[in-house]
Amino acid sequence: MKDSLKRQRNEALVIPDGGSPRVEQRVAAADWNAFNAALDADGFATMTGLLDAEGCGAIVRLYPEDHRFRSHIHMARHGFGRGEYKYFAYPLPDAIAALRTALYTPLASIANRWNEALGEQARFPVRHADFLMRCHDAGQTRPTPLLLKYEAGDYNCLHQDLYGEHVFPLQVAILLCEPDEDFTGGEFVLTEQRPRMQSRAYLRHGVSAVRSGNRYTLGIIFHDAK
Repeated sequence: MKDSLKRQRNEALVIPDGGSPRVEQRVAAADWNAFNAALDADGFATMTGLLDAEGCGAIVRLYPEDHRFRSHIHMARHGFGRGEYKYFAYPLPDAIAALRTALYTPLASIANRWNEALGEQARFPVRHADFLMRCHDAGQTRPTPLLLKYEAGDYNCLHQDLYGEHVFPLQVAILLCEPDEDFTGGEFVLTEQRPRMQSRAYLRHGVSAVRSGNRYTLGIIFHDAK
């Protein structure tokens, strides 16, 4: 699931007392029936209104603040593509922590419904804190939300974000820049991997080559890493 390619300009990331609705309210106000239907049909869905231009800019400006991150990855060194990204350290910035917590609960309901339909025993707890405790008990203690930066010529190879035994099957990618204004190219790509017709399908995602400008994305992954 990813935020709309058009950044929403009607809500603020930093919420003063009496100001714009909080992240929790924005998530709760989303059309989850439509998201359920889209996820069931296609394996992905598009959400709008999580962040406005000010909020997107505030997250982009975190990128040079190295103390906020636990690691800095240059994709070319690992064969991941071209570009770079940084994993946030705990404690997460308030807005990112709020998004991660608020989005998890309705997504966990979807994930549990999928597991039940597939006959799988695993169930995800209602509270994200409880799921993180499960991850941490298994040695998955490193936070996984990340901020990705692409410049002209950069791209991200198709991949899945798996970091240990406990894996949450849904994640959120929020585009923080305006297509055709801040950058060109850099399309978000999804492909289905199905080795045999009777086997379970998996989605892999990536980013096509950026032709010009800078493209920033916030990735929200709900399980932690070893």
